[in-house]
Amino acid sequence: MDWQTTPEDSVPSTLVPGTELGTLGKPPVTGAWRPGDHPGSRHFEALGEQWVRGGRIPAVRVAYETWGSLNEARDNAVLVFHALTGDSHVAGLPGPGHRTAGWWGDVVGSGRAIDTDRWFVIAPNMLGGCQGTTGPSSVAPDGLEWGSRFPFVTVRDQVSVQAQLADRLGIDTFAAVVGGSMGGMHALEFAIAHPSRVTRLAVLASTAQTTADQIAANSLQRAAIQMDPAFAGGDYYEADPGEGPHRGLALARRMALMTYRASDELNGRFARSWQSDVSPLGDDGRFSVESYLDFHGNKFTRRFDASSYTTLTHAMDSHDVGAGRGGVAAALGQVTARTLVVGVSSDRLFPIEDQHRIAAGVPDTLDGDRAAVIESEFGHDGFLIEHEAVGAHLRRLLD
Repeated sequence: MDWQTTPEDSVPSTLVPGTELGTLGKPPVTGAWRPGDHPGSRHFEALGEQWVRGGRIPAVRVAYETWGSLNEARDNAVLVFHALTGDSHVAGLPGPGHRTAGWWGDVVGSGRAIDTDRWFVIAPNMLGGCQGTTGPSSVAPDGLEWGSRFPFVTVRDQVSVQAQLADRLGIDTFAAVVGGSMGGMHALEFAIAHPSRVTRLAVLASTAQTTADQIAANSLQRAAIQMDPAFAGGDYYEADPGEGPHRGLALARRMALMTYRASDELNGRFARSWQSDVSPLGDDGRFSVESYLDFHGNKFTRRFDASSYTTLTHAMDSHDVGAGRGGVAAALGQVTARTLVVGVSSDRLFPIEDQHRIAAGVPDTLDGDRAAVIESEFGHDGFLIEHEAVGAHLRRLLD
């Protein structure tokens, strides 16, 4: 498998040859996209001042990508939201400005389930992210990175920015709003906050309300980052390559992978195999699964930012569609879009019960009060990997 051209968040677990583990070199202080970097396929929109849960951001810039063409009636737009560690690069090859291939390239494109010959697809990078939209790695008005000063943002703050982007693009109503995982939180929140703007809705492997179990997982990952001395409280951007908080960020990523993948898959692919001929039983060798986690943790530091990770997991923890709306059931009842809810059978991050709860509360769903279930060994990442099954469900909604 070519690890350099495979979407980072959707590769199946596999053995990592020992020769590949030492080829990455020193990690950068941040894997964020920075002004002056090649823009790739990104477009940018300046939205001006924003007030968020944690305070004021004087100027917000949103990075987004598009595919297809907006028709004359302006009614064929599809809004796609990415997951926690995704970005706006939904489809396309790796290259200048894009370290990895599009994370849903088998779902979005010409002739795909979200057919760009028919639909005008828009994918924004979320507020607080690190791939072009304003976040902790962005430069503040004083000429320094925001770092620890970046305010607390919620999913509702992020959706507010996404709605303002739609306004700037002149799109009043979306033919569909689609998202998986954290992107599913955004899609659901968008459909509740702006019901008249959403004709169809697809929520995949997500939840209406972040649970204590999910918050606990996020808190441990943040702690891994914050306990790295190189994190420096979030103000590390002047450090040299190799001197940033890459150890904490890599550990957080390794911890996250344990919630993204299913135990049966890891057991089946790795068993108790060794990474090399050196025994892991007291002889300084490693089990294959350890090498797999290390490789992906270390590679992740090349394309993500530690402070964005803490910012975005805090936003995930904020997610509760029922807050201030009379509870989750009342909030879900405000959705007017024709809705598809999909879960993954082996998902241990957002168990299928979370998706059934959404389906039971939304008035107009494709499958009644139960979510459609994709049978997969890949756990939560099934919504990224099971392209044919995901595509078939999306076609039901869009066609």
